[in-house]
Amino acid sequence: MARTLLATLIAGTLASAALAAGPAAPPPPASSAPTAAPAPTKSAPAWHQLTPAQREVLAPLAQQWDRMPDHQRRRLIVVANKYPKMTPQEQQRVQARLTEWARLTPEQRELARERYKKLKKLPPEKHKEVKQKWQEYQARKQAPSPETGAPIPYVTGSEPDE
Repeated sequence: MARTLLATLIAGTLASAALAAGPAAPPPPASSAPTAAPAPTKSAPAWHQLTPAQREVLAPLAQQWDRMPDHQRRRLIVVANKYPKMTPQEQQRVQARLTEWARLTPEQRELARERYKKLKKLPPEKHKEVKQKWQEYQARKQAPSPETGAPIPYVTGSEPDE
């Protein structure tokens, strides 16, 4: 459960990073002239076509890159291009989330995407409540054990309610 919740957060982060790239171009003005068929969209670059800097940032996804859908590769390229401008903490978070995302099975990724969509549909009050529960769970999980001083290990069933 914690892994799927983490996957949900990763999917949300990746989607948020792509959205943070800025607003989409405004639609062209409507005209009475017939419009031509849309130009075929250029496919996202294959792994070997990425710049060395992009490959370095996206290294956790190298094995899956060429099998990923074009839209997902384009969003990740946006993240990789923003990476040099991120703070060290943001860079660390991106690397950790990409690594965790790469470890998920396709089924776990799909579940994470579904949960992210569900979370985005929640009313703001409920969204805050879920976020608060997640933060409390993370704090408990990372708090040192009174006996050993080590973080308390993950126990199934200890994650926050959905």
